[in-house]
Amino acid sequence: MNTTRIENKNKRLRKKLYLGEFAIKGFEMTCNIDIQDSEEYDKFIDALLEVVESNNLLLGGGGTDAFDAFVCSNQRYGSVSEEDRLKIEAWLKAQPKVSDVAVGQLVDVVYEF
Repeated sequence: MNTTRIENKNKRLRKKLYLGEFAIKGFEMTCNIDIQDSEEYDKFIDALLEVVESNNLLLGGGGTDAFDAFVCSNQRYGSVSEEDRLKIEAWLKAQPKVSDVAVGQLVDVVYEF
């Protein structure tokens, strides 16, 4: 992060602008899913959402063969932790019908997009 952007701002302004300690982090994830049956696909999505939501996170995205999504916190000033990122990556890699798992690094949700 560009420190000149935050060094001259007080705490209230940093919070309002989501800078410094108030930056919100998230990550992108992609994988291929080899599930043809819609009922089995729904079970996979439900299980993925259970993992995501049990860690107070949100997931946006989707796809049938190629699954692309972004994961962020469901808290206003919350961020995804490295532990959360690794947990979701490990879960995806443990699924037998999932391949080519790619989980991106944590990025600033507000200023990286």
